[in-house]
Amino acid sequence: MSSLAGCRKAEPAHAETPHAEPSRTEFLLGTVCSVTLYDQAEDSIYRDIFSRIDEIENRMSINISGTDVDRINAAAGVSAVQVHDEVFAVVERALHYAEISGGAFDPTVGPLVALWDIAGENPRVPSHEEIDAVLPLISWRDVELDRDNRSVFLKRPGMRLDLGAIAKGYAADEAVEIIGNAGLRQAIVDLGGNVLTYGVKKDLSPWRIGLQNPGDGRGSYVGVVHGAAMTVVTSGDYERFFEEDGIRYHHIFSPFDGYPARSSLSAVTIITASSMDADALSTAVFVLGYEAGRALVESLDGVEAVFIFNDKSIRKTAGANFILSDEDFVLVGD
Repeated sequence: MSSLAGCRKAEPAHAETPHAEPSRTEFLLGTVCSVTLYDQAEDSIYRDIFSRIDEIENRMSINISGTDVDRINAAAGVSAVQVHDEVFAVVERALHYAEISGGAFDPTVGPLVALWDIAGENPRVPSHEEIDAVLPLISWRDVELDRDNRSVFLKRPGMRLDLGAIAKGYAADEAVEIIGNAGLRQAIVDLGGNVLTYGVKKDLSPWRIGLQNPGDGRGSYVGVVHGAAMTVVTSGDYERFFEEDGIRYHHIFSPFDGYPARSSLSAVTIITASSMDADALSTAVFVLGYEAGRALVESLDGVEAVFIFNDKSIRKTAGANFILSDEDFVLVGD
């Protein structure tokens, strides 16, 4: 199965949608992608949206032969590769988040993803020696961009670019661009947990997006984020994982030591305007942990976060409109 995402995002439980509204679902980007359009949208708009998502996957997937990312990886340590403008822009944005997160978000994490194979058919715990051997290849600073030629060069042989933690957010933003250009007034885009609400609901009430309970099944949520048009993206340790000797190994890797990121956090939800930004930030903040991750969020304009901890406590930034609904959890103030 081909997949764009090296690590799929954890899913908010749901965005509230009136039953009468049409919704379309397709499997793209390695996940279930759902779009709900209001105003009696024409089939052609749905087709345009899913065609655009498919186009992005066929430019940015790490697992489809011949994509721009595949060609970049094949030429690692050998030559720069000229890429499509949007691929260049997404790589450039990924490097921005690598820089401001101090490398907690790193788009060159591909060798670790391949080594652990948590999202694949043969997940395993690599030896310390294997991890140490690939860690030098995890280096966002060794990605060289040439803006004039729109080319990307991985400086070391064996490096492997993986846009799975940012490209799905980009695809959600592009879907909303199509929706806006079509003149629609309300929509919900949900790309495997990257939820983006567009416009104003017909009854003028706030959009409501449930946040998944990390310890329970899909459809069970700890509370609701509410507000105007926004994107809500969650990274958690419960979406893709395997267990060995009683230890859970999840799919969000620390570029610093090569292991699944370990902290007191079970999930991080980012709330902002750009789904691409939220995509990268949710990964970065989860890897950084609560204190450094919250500091990063609070340094950025228009970004809020909800933090769910392993002990079932929840914290949020001051501007996050979150209502707790699960009595097994506790919302802690600062």
